[in-house]
Amino acid sequence: MLRTMNFNEEVELNERQKRNLAILEILRRFSPISRADISQRLGVNVVTVSSYINDLVKESLVFEKGSDISEGGRRPGLLELNAHAAFSIGVGLNLTNMVGLLMDLKGGIVLKTQVSQRGESVAEAVESLLELIREIMRRSKEYTKDIKGIGVGIAGLVDKKNDSIRWPQRMSQDRVNYASVNSQLREMIGKEFGLPVLIENDATAACFGEYWLELDPGLKNIIYMFSGVGCGIMINGQIYTGTRGCAGEPSINNAMQDQLFNCSTGNPCFLKPWDTSLGIIDCALALLEKDKEGALKFFKLTSSNMDNLDLKSVFIASREKDPIANAALDIAAKRLGIKIAYLVNLLNPEAVVVGGGLEEAGADFLNKVNATVKDWAFREMTEDLKIFYSQLRENAVALGAASLVMQKLLAQLW
Repeated sequence: MLRTMNFNEEVELNERQKRNLAILEILRRFSPISRADISQRLGVNVVTVSSYINDLVKESLVFEKGSDISEGGRRPGLLELNAHAAFSIGVGLNLTNMVGLLMDLKGGIVLKTQVSQRGESVAEAVESLLELIREIMRRSKEYTKDIKGIGVGIAGLVDKKNDSIRWPQRMSQDRVNYASVNSQLREMIGKEFGLPVLIENDATAACFGEYWLELDPGLKNIIYMFSGVGCGIMINGQIYTGTRGCAGEPSINNAMQDQLFNCSTGNPCFLKPWDTSLGIIDCALALLEKDKEGALKFFKLTSSNMDNLDLKSVFIASREKDPIANAALDIAAKRLGIKIAYLVNLLNPEAVVVGGGLEEAGADFLNKVNATVKDWAFREMTEDLKIFYSQLRENAVALGAASLVMQKLLAQLW
């Protein structure tokens, strides 16, 4: 049966475990499905597949429903993954908002809650995180016995070796400081809720979520761009997090960066740390200050002003073909495209997923990003490259964290 495990331990999978996981993955993506179709997709004879399926049925992970069309003889039964055999909690936490949800075994969202957070300290962010999990648990009483773990996707550096986290705090317009989060955060969450806990970088969690829940299973080499701030990396179907778990930070970080590291092209330089807005808000403000007549039209269109301008306002104006909004987004798309081109040259992925809130920027923005990547990257790197928006959108990090919990859980069943 599904049971609670220690997610902090890496598990060496034997061949039987790998095959069980492969069958469950096929069921999760394609059920209802027959044994024969599973056999064909897996490349294993149907007798062997049936043996594995029988065990999964005994564990109540799989059940039979209805019948498939038969070309003669006995009609084959269709197999369905039991979505309610297990649940996991996923939370996505960054500098501007927090999404929490309960996910079933098939990746469906059972319930969700979302809160905004602006300018919170590390201590306040941690307390908000705990309160969000408490709310999900309160709303999930009928599922409590089948909740198997909690996954948290968090902005910043997640050091797996030292079990530590450093959270990015903006100290000024041009400076970000990385503050240490309570080193016992994972243990604190686990102790309060009596469940195993997994903590991952937000972009890495989002990358896995897109792969597991949305993308063509044939895509194995993927970059997930969390705005232009961080990236999740998948290589050969496996999340890549580096030696200590901190991989995916595509910016140079140095307190003396202005003195020692300057770029005349691309302001800010694509290797310098960016904020999550890619500089769109600052660029729009500068353009609005220069064009008073354009500013009046912009603010009337968006019901905003110079003091409360946000990305949502720029996106709204862009959809109405506002020239100032479009100019700001055009510049940002080129900046992001240059950074993606650098990563594409380095890693040669099959796909780049753009997320972190930029999904609302629209088709023109993405087209400009795509064109810039092709302009700046080697032709061989871009011939088959796919660039598209996150399909999971604002839920990507939370769903990715919950999916990582499910993967760990299923890997430790046998």
